[in-house]
Amino acid sequence: MTYFSKRTIYSKPLALGLLAALSLSLSGCNEDDKQDVPKRNWQLVWSDDFNGSAGSLPDDSKWGYDLGNNGGWGNQELQSYTNDPQNVSLDGKGNLVITAIKNGNAFTSARVKTQNKFTKAYGRFEARLKTPYGPGVWPAFWMLGANVNEPNVGWPNCGEIDIMEMRGQAPNVILGTIHGPGYSAGNAISGSYALKNSRFDQDYHVFAVEWSEGQLDFFCDGFLYNRIEKKDVPGPWVYDHPFYLMLNIAVGGTFAGFPTAQTPFPQKMTIDYVRVYQ
Repeated sequence: MTYFSKRTIYSKPLALGLLAALSLSLSGCNEDDKQDVPKRNWQLVWSDDFNGSAGSLPDDSKWGYDLGNNGGWGNQELQSYTNDPQNVSLDGKGNLVITAIKNGNAFTSARVKTQNKFTKAYGRFEARLKTPYGPGVWPAFWMLGANVNEPNVGWPNCGEIDIMEMRGQAPNVILGTIHGPGYSAGNAISGSYALKNSRFDQDYHVFAVEWSEGQLDFFCDGFLYNRIEKKDVPGPWVYDHPFYLMLNIAVGGTFAGFPTAQTPFPQKMTIDYVRVYQ
């Protein structure tokens, strides 16, 4: 298994110097030792297929929002998150679309979450989606421990599971990462996967994590590219309690760098479905 350390302030970033290595080293993964996954009889326990009229907000019984800029969300991000349908709405074709928009020197986007609506420990968590792209664009499908706001917990003690994140300037490379006490920031545990002859913004792909007691397996289109076990973690294993789901596009920040004149806006992440199994 290949691990890459990332540099982050709050949740997800990667040291910029690793970009070339990621693209070259993981385009062909270690297939011989990463596909020993037993077949499981998964049962669907929660889902959203995003059916509804064009321009409507996602189901409020399933999704809430983070709003505002909140000091750059700890990562020097530029965007302000909204629940404006221009930034987050159904397209009437069975998709949720999150849109990052540039207004002069300001940016708006959206971050949806199941906090206080749906949480779960263990199972398979997956989304089928098409990413945005471009320098300074940072899409993610991830999870936070539901105890994040409890006294004396916070981040990273709550745990974070990044099922999929990417830097828009490397649209063929995604990462699967965990953050916890003693292995967050530059010590986060991460693995990456690269497409050889395509990009993640050109078609839909299925990103998933299969989470069991003491183990996290990260998948792209059914291929297991990263396995993290309890013994691999140089600190407390904080993946034994419920987490909630999140989807967002950030702009700028310590992971993706900042937009350039070559970054096209608006940028969209189109989500076909999100599903959770046990």
